[in-house]
Amino acid sequence: MTAITQSHMGEVWPQAEPGRDGAHYATLRFSPGTPCQVRSFQTLKFDITVGEFGLDDTGAIKIVQRWTYDGGALQTHDPGAMNYVTARASNGVEMELDIERYPHQRPWYNGLRVTVKRGYLSPGDTIQVLFGDTSQGGPGYRLQTFPERYHEFRLLVDACATGVFLPVASCGLDIVPGPAVRWVLAAPTLRRPGEPFALGLRAEDQWGNACILEPHEVQLRANGPVIGLPQKLRLEAGSLGQSIENLRLEGEGERVFELLDAAGQVLARSNPLRVQDGPFSAYWGDLHGQSGETVGINPLQDYFEFARDVAFLDVTSHQANDFQITKDFWREINTQSDRFNQDGRFTVFPGYEWSGNTPVGGDHNVFFRHSGRAIHRSSHALLADRSDIDSDAPTLEALFEALADEDCVLYAHIGGRPADISRAHDGRLRTAVELHSDWGSFEWLMADAFALGQRVGLVCNSDGHKGAPGACYPGASEFGAYSGLTCFLATELSRDGIFEAMRRRHHYGTTGCRMQLALTAQLGAQGLVYRRDPALGPVQAEPADRAIMGDIVARPGPQLTLEINVTAHAPLLKVQVLNGTQIVANLPLYEAADLGDRLRIVCQGAEYRGRGRQVHWQGQLHFDLAEITGFSKFNAWNLERNFVQQDPQSVALDTITTGNFSGCDVWLSGSHEGKLSIDTPLVQAQLALAELGLEERRLEAGGLDRCIRVMRLPDHLETCALRQTISLDLHDRGDNQIWLRVETEDGFVAWSSPIYVIDPPETLSG
Repeated sequence: MTAITQSHMGEVWPQAEPGRDGAHYATLRFSPGTPCQVRSFQTLKFDITVGEFGLDDTGAIKIVQRWTYDGGALQTHDPGAMNYVTARASNGVEMELDIERYPHQRPWYNGLRVTVKRGYLSPGDTIQVLFGDTSQGGPGYRLQTFPERYHEFRLLVDACATGVFLPVASCGLDIVPGPAVRWVLAAPTLRRPGEPFALGLRAEDQWGNACILEPHEVQLRANGPVIGLPQKLRLEAGSLGQSIENLRLEGEGERVFELLDAAGQVLARSNPLRVQDGPFSAYWGDLHGQSGETVGINPLQDYFEFARDVAFLDVTSHQANDFQITKDFWREINTQSDRFNQDGRFTVFPGYEWSGNTPVGGDHNVFFRHSGRAIHRSSHALLADRSDIDSDAPTLEALFEALADEDCVLYAHIGGRPADISRAHDGRLRTAVELHSDWGSFEWLMADAFALGQRVGLVCNSDGHKGAPGACYPGASEFGAYSGLTCFLATELSRDGIFEAMRRRHHYGTTGCRMQLALTAQLGAQGLVYRRDPALGPVQAEPADRAIMGDIVARPGPQLTLEINVTAHAPLLKVQVLNGTQIVANLPLYEAADLGDRLRIVCQGAEYRGRGRQVHWQGQLHFDLAEITGFSKFNAWNLERNFVQQDPQSVALDTITTGNFSGCDVWLSGSHEGKLSIDTPLVQAQLALAELGLEERRLEAGGLDRCIRVMRLPDHLETCALRQTISLDLHDRGDNQIWLRVETEDGFVAWSSPIYVIDPPETLSG
């Protein structure tokens, strides 16, 4: 177990201390000392010995743990239920217990307060606190859904009954993954002939945690020849992931890989890889997450190692909340970013999250091309050292001004503090908005950018806090979505190559899958592409007969011809072309004659834009005449809150959405007979099954795009790839923002950055 380096962690504790050392207030012994499995039931014992000050009447202790924790909620009222907590003093004095959701400053947001009532404790007296007391029949204390190298508990003491709690000791628990239930095989999506690439494999437990590999033999195969691909592979014992390096295809083609056990049973299939000539390869990144030095878990080095060796990312960055970044930690972020950065293998950008409150601009990610640059924080809210407070940028306007001459890129994102991109904008710096993360999906942020005339790309990241960048599952907490990923189309894997892709918006985002997505516009012989946005000042247009996602192009005429090329790991459900916020083309994947006995019921949306955006969908789906013959669910990440078939005619739903969607499919006998009744606090409706056809039914529920959607689907979908050329009519004036939205049968979504078709500035075209 490894604790976080304290000089790297921004914390502000009270300055008034009655003694010189924590042991003067109390000492602590803790058990168990052995690793415990995620989501297991345990009894955690805290034996606290009172120090030389004693513990006065109405004095108290607190035991706190990190905000990321998504385990059981402590309770004091039912000794036969899970998470029962008790506290007993050795001298028999009464102990009053209070469960506190916010007992201290972040990240210590889960805690128990134990207060002395009608007496006191003398030096040497003890208090024993049990999380998960099983003495009266309870199963114990339920642990969190994700592993952690050192799940820390801190003991705070108010020895003098002044209301000032001081940290006096800490202890920790090693939480490990559960047994493997599935395998993941990750391939790149686009490479050029002869260009080396790697496959990555890992095993995951039921909560999506990477499992420690055991030494045994597996097999690999592809649907065509691959230079360097071994037929058999010995797994490396003790690692969380394994890469097969230096693979190549000499010519163009597509490959899908399979991982098999020793008996030939398929364990996993990869996403498709396309090898073709062209200027770009595709590199996958998750550039947004935090480690335990701020509000996440595990040390910074673990964060980078997971991104590279377990999630098999090509690009990453660490994005700590700026108001908690100490000087030591900022140096460490830069040092580790440089250490892990390796051209051609793994690109790491030093950076931070500017965490201004929404009224002054809201969250923005800052990525520097080079290390050693100055940090301009939104505040020093959790920093005792205020010697550099004059360098703060407390508003978004001030941040843009401070970074005006820096070689950096900014993303606006929606986390705890939603970005307000109307507050200020500098297109030289803010090149993209984040449409998806563990916090949910936020397509409305792109709509805001269009309305404001901002020509930005879009990205998806995890904003993960659980030590798993690139593969972060929401678990059982307030997060409602799986990690997002961004695919960069770049000439090379390096800081320079990825930065050019960022500045030209040559990227697309997904809700976690590795989909091939290409959007190309045919411009003709007179086509013009701007390497930089003309709105930022004079720029020479370059002749080009084609443009790709992210490009800004001069209007070629009243119409635009688009080439769309999509290949996914699963059957495609929707491929839509948008101009701004309007769907202008639904590319057909099936027809009315293909519809079968399958209904899809989807819950989606958010309460509002802010921190409490979670929508709790609870209720029942009931068929009065039809019977369920098949059932499946998608995007139902929380295993303990889910869609469950109750009987042949009913499904119970209990799920969370945070701007994204979650749902289930039911296959019915008598699928055109009778009604579907939907009964939830937000939506009550009855739909005649005979009236459900090609067009989905949308049942509005207020909030932010909050609704239930019902649609009839073919019994089986098989189209995993689509290549089509279409022509679109363009608006006569102003920007046309042409982009793609793709949805797969298993619930993943991808969005391309837009091609911006603009009115050419006559004096600048060349």
